[in-house]
Amino acid sequence: MMYKTREVKVGPYTLGTGHPVRVQSMCNTDTRNPQATAAQICALENAGCEINRVAVPDMQAALALGEIKKRIHSPLVADIHFDYKLALEAVKQGVDKVRINPGNIGAIANTKEVVKACLDHGVAIRIGVNAGSVKYLKSVAGQVDLSDDKWAEVMVQEALEQANILEQLNFKNVVVSLKSDDFARTLKANELFASQSDIPLHIGLTEAGSFLSGTVKSAIALGTLLQKGIGATIRVSLTEDPALQVRTAYEILKALHLRQYGPNLISCPTCGRTQVDVAGTVKELEKRIYSDKELLRLSTGLKIAVMGCAVNGPGEARDAAFGIAGGRGEGLYFEKGQTLFKLPQEKWVDFLIEKIREFGKQSHTEGK
Repeated sequence: MMYKTREVKVGPYTLGTGHPVRVQSMCNTDTRNPQATAAQICALENAGCEINRVAVPDMQAALALGEIKKRIHSPLVADIHFDYKLALEAVKQGVDKVRINPGNIGAIANTKEVVKACLDHGVAIRIGVNAGSVKYLKSVAGQVDLSDDKWAEVMVQEALEQANILEQLNFKNVVVSLKSDDFARTLKANELFASQSDIPLHIGLTEAGSFLSGTVKSAIALGTLLQKGIGATIRVSLTEDPALQVRTAYEILKALHLRQYGPNLISCPTCGRTQVDVAGTVKELEKRIYSDKELLRLSTGLKIAVMGCAVNGPGEARDAAFGIAGGRGEGLYFEKGQTLFKLPQEKWVDFLIEKIREFGKQSHTEGK
């Protein structure tokens, strides 16, 4: 079953069915330091991040948002809990979206003020429901052992209740997130919500963990949801540099053929036949490509192969635009499966970079 959603505007982006899945991250700087926070956001933008969120724990942080906004080029999201006045100030400072839960910012009059401010300034609202903080679970803490289905049910119930508060105030520029650190609970909650509402979902596996384990869990969970048409924005929550979170998100989207960002670089795992440095070549290629905006642009959509030997070289990588198959200190250069000539290993990276420029310019010219 494929799910369809309404459209929601966040800055220059339209989210929802039929629009690209946008990549989001969150700063780990102190928002009260606008210089450091803006610098990190600019670094994230260079890594391809399209929407950036910052924590707003107090009024000093809220007042810094305007200065941050002046220094960046992407939509800014203010993450706020409990104090509706922080949301009002964030809107005044020019953010593009606020992350709140209407039910935990006090009286309905508080929510009405926030909604009016967001309507007046074209600001979206994200309702965030994390498994560990739903009201029902707090009320039965330690008393029950919930099944994954029950977890999903209570998460969705709370999300719908929160969304309904905004719906009754005729506010529809809403995104919802339902996150857990558990694959099954996250999957079930998002599928259940998508079957009951047309509100777009921001998806992620919260507290996913370290790079390796967190990437595996996130790829399985988010990949499953995205294949069903669930997910308007995506965040990979790794205990890592936020820029690596962004790169990982794009790799998930690329693997699902939902977005293109940089090359599709394929390489073999190597074996006892390998007599060249495949791993070093791949790492250097990626470093060069992802640190150069022009190379990144030209390489986007290109399938490039770096193979360890002739056994899994031009044959297995025949659909690559071009690549190298290693030998003893040298390699066979091939294009679309056809071997052309040999090349010493020390020249591989520079040569492949030049081929990226050549093929990239050609493909961009043909696409005009």
